[in-house]
Amino acid sequence: MDDSSKSSEPRECSSPLLSTEILQAYHHGNDGVACEEKRQKETWSVPAILILTTLVAVSGSYVFGSAIGYSSPAQNGIMNDLNLGVAEYSVFGSILTIGAMIGAIISGRIADYAGRRAAMGFSEVFCILGWLAIAFSKVGWWLYVGRFLVGCGMGLLSYVVPVYVAEVTPKNLRGGFTTVHQLMICCGVSLTYLIGSFLNWRILALIGTIPCLVQLLGLFFIPESPRWLAKFGHWERSESVLQRLRGKNADVSQEATEIRDFTEALQTETEATIFGLFQLQYLKSLTVGVGLMILQQFGGVNGIAFYASSIFISAGFSGSIGMIAMVAVQIPMTALGVLLMDKSGRRPLLLLYAGFCFGNILRMLPCSPIILLAGPT
Repeated sequence: MDDSSKSSEPRECSSPLLSTEILQAYHHGNDGVACEEKRQKETWSVPAILILTTLVAVSGSYVFGSAIGYSSPAQNGIMNDLNLGVAEYSVFGSILTIGAMIGAIISGRIADYAGRRAAMGFSEVFCILGWLAIAFSKVGWWLYVGRFLVGCGMGLLSYVVPVYVAEVTPKNLRGGFTTVHQLMICCGVSLTYLIGSFLNWRILALIGTIPCLVQLLGLFFIPESPRWLAKFGHWERSESVLQRLRGKNADVSQEATEIRDFTEALQTETEATIFGLFQLQYLKSLTVGVGLMILQQFGGVNGIAFYASSIFISAGFSGSIGMIAMVAVQIPMTALGVLLMDKSGRRPLLLLYAGFCFGNILRMLPCSPIILLAGPT
């Protein structure tokens, strides 16, 4: 990188999370990046191993979705068979999120020190134990233990799956491939709701172990993340895995050099802390990112998913309407996001997403303009 380009870099703050040296190292291999990306798009096909690797990884995303979609169709069966009241069943529904919080807290450490594949393996062990505890439970507290274990597995998967997919895919496909994580969550929610409308809740819990076993067995056939291998100094293995993921005829020297330079520069830095995020230069990005998540949660997305069947019935509709809504709305909209992610860019989709979240919150307010426009019911 020449001196003129260095002098034009912004130097607003004195202590960014990643120093100027790291950023320079990261962009070291990016001279003529537009030309390089164009060349990669023209020469890179999508190898079968990359598709297999992604499918195995997002099997965990399906597990995530099936855990969210389970409580709604299973509600009546569990409450009748185990004599649970509404309050007791509400504990069963909500304890999933407590387990997910704990799993998310430890997910980063496990994924960094044990590896991405090991983290996915740990998560599936938690999920399998949890589903089995639910399926064979005779009393309420076994349900809670099982739901909590599934939540811990969910928390691990929510971090490691998109990170792993992003690290194994090329730049020109990264956005779409990573979004498959969310698509599979929606498939898990929708199909679990659909299947649960016809099957007993114990059988539905046993079916929940199937995608767990698919991923657990599939982990033996997919490679570790090349970036994780490079982080721990396994340079030759990292480049070998990268070549395997890109295809035997692909030129991976540019990407391998970029990974090496960034990793070596990162290792010279002191470890960043969570408080580094609250520096002034990150305020805008942090506000947008966290704000969107808050908007989503204040829209009641988890509560609606957990109790969709009873919500539709209480509103005077058939429970099958909820099933149709789950399947017919979530999957097509998420699939559209997968297709548009690398074509339209991230910002337009974020703006659209923010609009949907804000509209959902307005709909739930007692004095909502949407309700006022609809008139009395």
